[in-house]
Formats: sequence, structure tokens, C-alpha cells
Amino acid sequence: MGKLNYLFKRIIQMDYKNMIKIAKNISKKIKKNYILILFDMVRCGFKYQAGYYDYQEFEFYNLNKKQRETYLTRGKNNEIIKKFNEKSKFYIFDNKDEFYKTFNKFLKRKWMELDGNNKDEFVKFLKENKIAIVKPVDGEGGKGVEKIEYTSDDACEELYNKLINNNQTIVEQCITQNKELNNLYSKSVNSLRMFTFYKDGESHFLQAILKIGNGGVVDNFSSGGMYTYLDENGVVYVEAIDRLDNIYNEHPISKCPIVGFKVPMFKEAVELVKEAAKVVPEIGYVGWDVAIGENEPIMIEGNCYPGVFQVKPSLAKNKEKMGLIPKYNRIMHIF
Repeated sequence: MGKLNYLFKRIIQMDYKNMIKIAKNISKKIKKNYILILFDMVRCGFKYQAGYYDYQEFEFYNLNKKQRETYLTRGKNNEIIKKFNEKSKFYIFDNKDEFYKTFNKFLKRKWMELDGNNKDEFVKFLKENKIAIVKPVDGEGGKGVEKIEYTSDDACEELYNKLINNNQTIVEQCITQNKELNNLYSKSVNSLRMFTFYKDGESHFLQAILKIGNGGVVDNFSSGGMYTYLDENGVVYVEAIDRLDNIYNEHPISKCPIVGFKVPMFKEAVELVKEAAKVVPEIGYVGWDVAIGENEPIMIEGNCYPGVFQVKPSLAKNKEKMGLIPKYNRIMHIF
């Protein structure tokens, strides 16, 4: 029933104009009639719970039946979330104030929340730190994240009111990232998205990706950044990709090689997220955003509705073109 409900909702909410546009783009790419591609998209939607974005992103048009079965689609990802993440606890991850209170020991930095009555505390905080980061309580995708600076007490008081009005009420110390990641790209904190699964008192580490800024001050994919994949030792093993499907073997700005880049303190980061996964056991499947500081990994946030990240078949180094399901299923036993 859950699968049917999901498919029914998708059918109702489908942007058919965009679906046809994507089918025509694929048609030009692989020299195949777009009507046939549309029929295949629909079939994959029912059979693999793959929307047309999944179809395009994971190149289903170039996969056989056996290969398609291994790819984690958004529909199947929703199955995992529904099975292992209790909705009643989502608020802890959806609201940064709740998250920061719950996971305070993993943050490794000072922070405060503006409440309309703590202007003096804010002035003191900014005066001591000189520079800080502000965020909306419920923001995502890097939206509303800004860097602020102390200039004077009077300016701070004016800034306080502006932040309250903008709902940018989380204020925190800036993260100083490790020099290796700074060399890769210095204008943003280049973070890791690290996936864990917790069940029956045991934390499992699933996989990690490296998010990298590209021209902006945040590393988010939706804000112009790129991402790539890390092996079990924290080494990048495939080119980075951005939302326009541009592929990067080296960073276009820093010229630092991406493939082969080794994330420092990766094992410590794995231990950090495995420990954090125990704090709210009702949320079993989490995507954590972690920065690598000068001396230790630092928690940024957690996502109880983690996205789907797996290597595009055309970038895969093995000929099998295998998705995440076999790896996840060895631990979750869901598919």
C-alpha cells in the first residue's frame, strides 16, 4: 500500500512538461525516439520507483534490468526513511535550535539563538568572535546562511533587529577548516555528507561524499557547489559533478586535483557520526554534514530525510555499474 500511495502522489504531482523536456534531451543524447524513452520512464517509475530525475541522473537509459535493480531511487529511499525514521522525532533534525541542543557536544563550537530579548548577549558574542555565521532555524540548501562581522556595538544592535526580522536566529562561531580542504577550495567549508544506520544498539557507517564549493561561500549542490565520492579510507575515487552535470577532475578555481584527494581525519569523522547516530535511536537512517576542522571533525547538521547519492554509471570505474542497494541491503535487510 505504501508503494502505491507514493506512486499515486507522484503521478498527481508530476511536472509532465519537464518530464517530456528531459526525455527529449536524453533522446538527442542517445539517438532514440523520445516517445520510447517516455514509456521506459513510466515503466521504471512503477517497477523501480524511479522518477524522471532518477532516470536521468542514474542513466537508466543505459542500464539493463539487473543493473537497474541495484540503484537506490528516491522512491526506495523513502521506503527506508518510512521504515526506520519516526516522524515524531523529525523536529529535532528539521529545526537547527533543537538539533544544536540535542547534539551540542558534537558541534565543537559556540553558538546562540536570538530570541528577541538577548541583544546584549549577541553583541558580546560577536564582539568576542569578531566574525560569525548566521542561519535560519529551518533553512536548507545553504539558503539564508551569511557571514557577519563586528564593527561596533551600535551596528550590532541594528544587525540584531535585522536578523530577527529575517529569521536568521542561529548565530555560531565560524569553522576553520583543515588546511588540506582549504587548499582544495578556500571560500567555503567543504563538508562531508556521511550516512549512518542505527538499529538494535549498533551504529553502521554506510558511505560518504565530499561536497566542494565552487565560486560561492557554501558548498551546497543547489547553490552551485559540486560533490564526489569517498572510499572507506576517505580518498576520492571518482570525478566531482555539479547540478549542470559538469565533471571535474580538478577544481576549476584552485586547480587542486580532486580524484585522489584524501580527506584528513576521516576515520575520526566516521567515529563521530557513528556516536551521534546513537543519540536519537528513533531516527535510524541519517545523512550527517561534517566539517574537518584544524584538529578534529566538527558536526554541522543532520538530515533525517537524507538524499540519494550514488555514482553515475558513466563515471563508475567498474563495468558492473552497480548502485547502492546491494551495499545497503547487507545492513538494512529491506530490499
